[in-house]
Amino acid sequence: MRILLIASAFNSLTQRVHTELRERGHEVAVQLALGDEQMRAAVSRTDPELIICPMLTKAVPEDIWSTRTVLIVHPGPKGDRGPSSLDWAITEGAERWGVTVLQAVAEMDAGDIWASVEFPVPACGKSELYRNEVAEAAVEAVLLAVQRFQGGLFTPEPLDYDRPDVQGRLRPFLKQDVRRIDWAVDDTATVLRKLRAADSQPGVLDELYGREFFLHGGHPEDELRGPEPGAVLATRDGAICRATVDGAVWIPQLRPRRTPGGPATFKLPAATVLAGELGRVREVRVSPSSAGRRDTWSELRYHEEGEVGFLEFAYAGGAMDTGQCRRLLAAYREAADRPTSVMVLGAPRDFYSNGIHLNVIEGSEFPALESWENINAMDDLVEAILTTEDKVTVAALAGNAAAGGLMLALAADEVWCRESAVLNPHYRLMGLYGSEYWTYTLPARVGAERAERLTTEALPVGAEHARRIGLVDRTAGGDAAEFRRWTAREAALLAGSPEITGRLVDKKRRRAEHEEAKPLAEYRAEELRRMHANFYRAGEAYHGLRRDFVHKVCPVATPEHLTGLLARPE
Repeated sequence: MRILLIASAFNSLTQRVHTELRERGHEVAVQLALGDEQMRAAVSRTDPELIICPMLTKAVPEDIWSTRTVLIVHPGPKGDRGPSSLDWAITEGAERWGVTVLQAVAEMDAGDIWASVEFPVPACGKSELYRNEVAEAAVEAVLLAVQRFQGGLFTPEPLDYDRPDVQGRLRPFLKQDVRRIDWAVDDTATVLRKLRAADSQPGVLDELYGREFFLHGGHPEDELRGPEPGAVLATRDGAICRATVDGAVWIPQLRPRRTPGGPATFKLPAATVLAGELGRVREVRVSPSSAGRRDTWSELRYHEEGEVGFLEFAYAGGAMDTGQCRRLLAAYREAADRPTSVMVLGAPRDFYSNGIHLNVIEGSEFPALESWENINAMDDLVEAILTTEDKVTVAALAGNAAAGGLMLALAADEVWCRESAVLNPHYRLMGLYGSEYWTYTLPARVGAERAERLTTEALPVGAEHARRIGLVDRTAGGDAAEFRRWTAREAALLAGSPEITGRLVDKKRRRAEHEEAKPLAEYRAEELRRMHANFYRAGEAYHGLRRDFVHKVCPVATPEHLTGLLARPE
């Protein structure tokens, strides 16, 4: 079928729906919901048989939904309505939630129901929930709705609150007065729910050191305690720890409240934002090995299972600043010194990595210099993985990866990918040539011609397509926990295989042959010459594109590479 996706952003869920529909043979185009006329023009241009809205914050014009079938993906169970569905689910401690695909009508979220899928709600932030359980349920519901539409016999179910399976209700926008943390009263569990319900947007408005900030992200702390609830007890790798009435929580990021007429603000590491106020606050470090045994916040965790070492890293939004890259490199080198034969790299359930940290770069005094430092720190990390000769390295992608973060994964000997992950092997949309040794690793996996196409077309790649073309080696289904268990089993089999010694010998030989043919230093130098120009040369698009990305400036038009109907990828 010809399917048009109308979305407020080409975000992770929209990309996932895009890749899943194309994998099933549908022709798919995308239109950003920038205005009624743009939506009408897209419908006229593509003449879709079906319109799907995976993520939409504004109404589709009546002349479109009244003449064509338009399906809205709503992140709530049957009967749930309103713009803050997931926020309410987390705030109220719901154990189960749902995604409903319903037909667009005049009244928001009140149309006939084409499909609805429930999912469990784990203890995590809204954005992590959205990229995992919500996305899984949404794809299942969308594919079911498309199948029903194609069949032509299904009659969608009118919304009827008298039905026993309709548990949702109309909920208001979740305002800051409801989100507000009362540090003198709220226990740790309540504080965490409030923080997690607003972790990506809009944050929880609060006051620190006489200034107003939005708090982003919330994680428990098992040891630190303080006499005064709300007080900052410690810092760690850019995050701050604050006391509660019965414990403490870590908050990784802050966003200053914008003053009237003042410049736009954006999320940054909390300790960076409060740099002038934390002189007497201690830095409390934790090693990756210790973090792996505790219930505390840490971006790095390490543990071993027999001959397999697991180095886990998890960064807000998948972005890695210079310091984070250097800390991960130090942890990698320490893990590489351990007497294991296999090392597994990756987050337990969310982003693998999205590359350099654009917010930190934007907030620095010299963005070009910080960009340069950040990309070199990424390159140092990738080089360490590429030159590890006494271990088989495995990148385990439980979640999405993009740009330099995906190239970081390609540095490993094997790339194992969860079937739900979406990969973006390109830098083009940020005006960058790219580094992380991609000119060495990507063509070696997919061939020079396809590498060129992937990096210039700038389209998302689904896991199954990635496996077919060699971008990843293996895929596995299930939720994040199931993928992690599968990874552990397969890594143990790899470590215990009789071929492991011969494989390591072959790996060392191939690396020596490649180095003789063209040293890694040459790939890095060639890439960095192009990146230096992107960062420092006048007229380069990168700084403007980065600024727009950080400040969430809406594009004036849908990118051309998304607007045409695209058939199943090769």
